[in-house]
Amino acid sequence: MAEVRLFTLSTCGHCKRAKQFLQECNVEYACTDVDLLEGKEREDAVAEVKKCNPKLSFPTIIIGDTVIVGFKEDEIRKALEK
Repeated sequence: MAEVRLFTLSTCGHCKRAKQFLQECNVEYACTDVDLLEGKEREDAVAEVKKCNPKLSFPTIIIGDTVIVGFKEDEIRKALEK
């Protein structure tokens, strides 16, 4: 299975739903709550998100080479099936 990375905001409802969905699907993923980071760590996370999502919106979900912006269950399922 492809590596799954999730960039979220701790207070975002769509972000929470994305985490919940991945857990329900028993998908292992790395998650970064960008708003809880500080200093260089936060700058680095923001830069990483901007590479694949210049609008810097959340959640940003990276599944292998596929980038999904927002909680789009159908797109997430399709990307996980690859």
